[in-house]
Amino acid sequence: MTLYLVRHGQTEFNLARRYQGALDSPLTALGVRQAGRVGELLATLVPARTPMVCSPLGRARHTADIIMRAAGLTAPVIDPRLAEVSLGVWDGLTDEDIDFAFPGARDGTSRWDWYFASPDGERYEAMAARLGEWLAEAEGPLVAVSHGVAGRVLRGLYAGLDRDEALKQDVPQDAVFHLAEGRVERIDCLPLETGGDEG
Repeated sequence: MTLYLVRHGQTEFNLARRYQGALDSPLTALGVRQAGRVGELLATLVPARTPMVCSPLGRARHTADIIMRAAGLTAPVIDPRLAEVSLGVWDGLTDEDIDFAFPGARDGTSRWDWYFASPDGERYEAMAARLGEWLAEAEGPLVAVSHGVAGRVLRGLYAGLDRDEALKQDVPQDAVFHLAEGRVERIDCLPLETGGDEG
């Protein structure tokens, strides 16, 4: 199986350092450019008409549409299993908002693991189960457009990483991850443009 995994381009929430989770916000001008550059890169990596699948969230769908046009891929198929982790009542909040409204709620969690600590959000086990199910069914070559935390978990599952190592991985918005033969290779767009926070 050969899979090319992409994170959506920068969004307004990324720029504001606001966690999106199951919510949505539009791509910024930079995010649109990032998606176009990823599409141009994919055009050099995969044949035209390669199948594409994406998360149902608007930021991933917009990114996938831009990539489709730039790389000449097939129209993306929507799969809800590729959606970002829901932070429940923390969706749409900043770090400061969370710490003010829920004092101490993130104490004792790592810098990465707290995504699964909200009172009513999705838990790691549930997210890993849905992404693992999708990964087991995926047939390549395939381009998949997803999210920051979801992409970390997907790559971690594929590479056999433990939870902590999976969640520490980078989440660029201007790169493609090539998953093949049990290995994960990062392929950057040049010149590099940095994105925002997770989500």
